[in-house]
Amino acid sequence: MNNDIIKLTEYFVKHIHKDDTSGHDFAHVDRVRKLALHIAKQENANPFIVEMAALLHDTVDDKLFDEQQAWDRLNVFYSTIDISDKQIDEINHIIRFMSFKGGQNEGKLKSLEGFVVQDADRLDALGAIGIARTFMFAGKFGEAMYDEKISPRKDLSNYRDQSTAINHFYEKLFKLIHLMNTETGKEIAQERNAYMQQFIDTFKKEWHEPF
Repeated sequence: MNNDIIKLTEYFVKHIHKDDTSGHDFAHVDRVRKLALHIAKQENANPFIVEMAALLHDTVDDKLFDEQQAWDRLNVFYSTIDISDKQIDEINHIIRFMSFKGGQNEGKLKSLEGFVVQDADRLDALGAIGIARTFMFAGKFGEAMYDEKISPRKDLSNYRDQSTAINHFYEKLFKLIHLMNTETGKEIAQERNAYMQQFIDTFKKEWHEPF
């Protein structure tokens, strides 16, 4: 039964993200799903709730979609699959509160499954993949790669304001290692964060010393 629901959910999500060029394509969703299932196994979380939330986590992202329309679309999808109201509530709680949103959602997740999916999503924002996704996102939304005159923002209350790709590392990505929930997530984040720091150091050296 659960396998059938997962397959239907995959189809739904693939259709939603099929044209994405911001780093939130189905490949991202699938990596988050795999990371989340790995962490869930180590942390003894419910694999079905984790996998469903991982698959659906970006379908209501207000960076990508009109939020109300996205939730309406998701509710229609729920009505087509054999899933309980309790399971829907658990999944919705995760996807509603797992995003960083300038730190505004910190402390709002309550379930182990939510912590697992949030860690998986944050891990895909780190390391080599995270670097690539950062520049994809900046290009998609017209942000500069780097501008020395624009300092990283300390106040992220208007977290959708434009910045630069490099500033994004300081405004969000380098903070994520300290925000991991699970021991498994923390372990994986160490190597990815170190790689990302090395990249930024090399980037700035080449920017200022091109020969």
